Amino acid sequence: MLPDTLHKLPPAERFAYAKLLAYMARIDNELTVDEMAMFEQRLGTALLSPKQRDQIRSTLKHPPSLEDCLDGLGEESGRLALRDAVLMAAADGTVDEDEREVLELIVEHLDLNPEIIPLLLEWTVEGYAWMRDGYDLLNQV
Repeated sequence: MLPDTLHKLPPAERFAYAKLLAYMARIDNELTVDEMAMFEQRLGTALLSPKQRDQIRSTLKHPPSLEDCLDGLGEESGRLALRDAVLMAAADGTVDEDEREVLELIVEHLDLNPEIIPLLLEWTVEGYAWMRDGYDLLNQV
């Protein structure tokens, strides 16, 4: 699990964070197994109530607007949501133009330097490689 402070944030911000990840998962109108696995893993980190989890899962079928997702984010929850939106965008192995555009809109909303996107994408690729290396180690023994 990624070390972060998501679970310490107010419940409303954790809910907004989860809505944004649901939005990211549905940008291309597909939901791959890899995206669903990433979504559920990050949803677990948000420590939402069972009722909130059900509400968030329903947004996978009927995503809210991006503006609705961004409105409830604070400074820290917004930064964590951006980081994990990059993970969601890359979960299926590619970051398409629509996903990239949404990442840029999130950065703009958070008033961050746009150079954060390629840095987060590089971090994501390195993280996936690190996880693959761990799997490969298991196959060497």
